[in-house]
Amino acid sequence: MPERVLVTGVRGCLGAWTARALLDGGHEVVGYDPGDAVHRLQLVLGADLSRVDVVPGDVADRGQLERTLDEREITRVVHLAALQVPFCRDDPALGARVNVLGTVNVFEAVKKRLDRIPGVAYASSAAVYGPADPSPAPESGGLAPATHYGVFKLANEGNARVYWQDERVPSIGIRPYVVYGPGRDQGLTSGPTLAMAAAARGEAATIGYGGAAQYDYAPDVGRAFARACEAAREGAVVGNYPGAAAAMADVVAAIVAAVPDARVDWDDGPLPFPARLQAGVLEEALGGVPRTPLADGVAATIERFRTAA
Repeated sequence: MPERVLVTGVRGCLGAWTARALLDGGHEVVGYDPGDAVHRLQLVLGADLSRVDVVPGDVADRGQLERTLDEREITRVVHLAALQVPFCRDDPALGARVNVLGTVNVFEAVKKRLDRIPGVAYASSAAVYGPADPSPAPESGGLAPATHYGVFKLANEGNARVYWQDERVPSIGIRPYVVYGPGRDQGLTSGPTLAMAAAARGEAATIGYGGAAQYDYAPDVGRAFARACEAAREGAVVGNYPGAAAAMADVVAAIVAAVPDARVDWDDGPLPFPARLQAGVLEEALGGVPRTPLADGVAATIERFRTAA
């Protein structure tokens, strides 16, 4: 049955790809985002951009959020709005306002409308882990995130648990790691996608970190969020996205395989997270999740950049 889905942070990379997946599934999409950038939505949606009703909304304004839920008769919510690692580092107070207060507002708003909106799908992050966590990191979560952003995401997971415990608000949280693909152009781990875009233009690029990590193709994660908003009906589920484990040398090799004359190098320092994460919770909760091989995802990303250019 078609749903009317509110996607907060719809102008971001994952917001655009979640909108794409929802439209492909026959649903109506209402975006909720205070920004004015349209380039990611244009890149991902093309002519279907006109099918998304974008409300210039701030998740930190609960009154506006609740009015939008009611005026647009929303039946599902995917909450992706957040300031990323560099922005939270530069202004922790603003980061907490958007990332923590905004998430609490989403849960508060849904709590009052469980008869119409039966749960919340929301974005957590692999940043809940820190460099001291083992690899592979346990899916139960991290204890000492290394960034304000990670601390805020860990708080959101705890709040989701308490909203289920006290108010019976179901939720599914997804922890992506390194998201890559068309539209990923900002944030701590955007370097690989920026290098793919540079290769498509025939330009050199340097990725600002090295080491090993897990790589999640943005269209796959968008499809997982689209499934999660329908599956959130019991408990406070949160799990790691089962991405492709790869060293930076493997990522660069995939770029060079797609663009043989690509000029890409990288810095040596690893990300402040474990190289690998345990994963299995989401596949059980969602009945499987999309998993595009790294080489295929890189090639498709570069081809999309070439076509867009």
